[in-house]
Amino acid sequence: MSVWDDLVGQRPVIETLRAAAAGKGMTHAFLITGPPGSGRSNAAIAFAAALQCERGPGPEAGCGACHACTTTLAGSNPDVTRVQTESVQFRAKDAREMVRKAAMSPVSHRWQVIVVEDADRFNDTSGNAVLKAVEEPAPRTIWLLCAPTVEDVLPTIRSRCRLVSLSTPTAPDVAEFLVRRHGVGEALASYAARASQGHIGRAKALALDEATRNRRREVVSLPARLTTLGACMQAATNLADVAKEEAEAITTDLDAREKADLDRAFGYEDKGRRPREYASALREMTEDQKRRARRRILDVVDRSLMDLVSVYRDAIALGTGAPGELVNEEIRPDVQEVVRTSTPELNLRRIAWVFEAREQMLEFNVPVALALESMMVALKVPEGSR
Repeated sequence: MSVWDDLVGQRPVIETLRAAAAGKGMTHAFLITGPPGSGRSNAAIAFAAALQCERGPGPEAGCGACHACTTTLAGSNPDVTRVQTESVQFRAKDAREMVRKAAMSPVSHRWQVIVVEDADRFNDTSGNAVLKAVEEPAPRTIWLLCAPTVEDVLPTIRSRCRLVSLSTPTAPDVAEFLVRRHGVGEALASYAARASQGHIGRAKALALDEATRNRRREVVSLPARLTTLGACMQAATNLADVAKEEAEAITTDLDAREKADLDRAFGYEDKGRRPREYASALREMTEDQKRRARRRILDVVDRSLMDLVSVYRDAIALGTGAPGELVNEEIRPDVQEVVRTSTPELNLRRIAWVFEAREQMLEFNVPVALALESMMVALKVPEGSR
């Protein structure tokens, strides 16, 4: 076992990072990019473990068994700081905390590693706050920044980094990983690998959680059933409600724990007297929680939209006679019905409408329900084709 075992289908990246950990091409800042689910943060954490490994530097760095490797992978190594945000953007105070940590000397004799999982969420203010630290870090500090693409990162930051690019893993690679690491049966692993379209986290959820499979099955069955205006409006309502319920299931307990931690920090619990600073701290925490809840809802909806797109892509492939297995092979009759009631040109436009709804929600803060209603009506099966 090594720290690289969970990087699926990324052999060139592993070779690059192994060489860097051994001192070949090493620098003070790396920008690790790749499509959603390709394993950007996994690659960064594996690299951090290799940098701290007690058998390194050298070709054996990243053994996965020494104390430095195991604590890094478990998130408990004091010299590896993992930063992420549930908000739409990093705030200036988040950036200042990163800079403060980056300026500290490592506890061990190796490195102080700052892993920023959402480097695409720096705005001008928070980005400028970390720019100097990324450009001229402390002597034993390494920055590992993760983002979907180079263009998602502020130009001033990305120009200071060495670029490492991940690719989307193939379905066979993902299926093999699920069988090897999680003991999933081959048939289920193959389904999860296809349905996830190379997204490792999504593939694991589909393989290991029946509720996740059921929710996806409901979404991919929609295109063939959007035959009336009422069906379209009901589909939009159901999708919005499911997203809200799933997001609340994730955030409710976390919100309660944060509130309890805040009360203890200010010495206020139940009927105690509130310190003067408590109200502003509570207000700030509540706003953060609202932003996080909205982001969670958008993330859930986004997954469903990509599942919808996969059906229309299958319909285009089937309608044009393209070779290869469908992403949604298990619902081939439904895909054939979409083909029968449409054209490849219409399905291309449908994909564009899905991405337009996605942009409205993510970029322009259009209410989720409104964007989904408009999208579903646009996707409606044409009159006279049924």
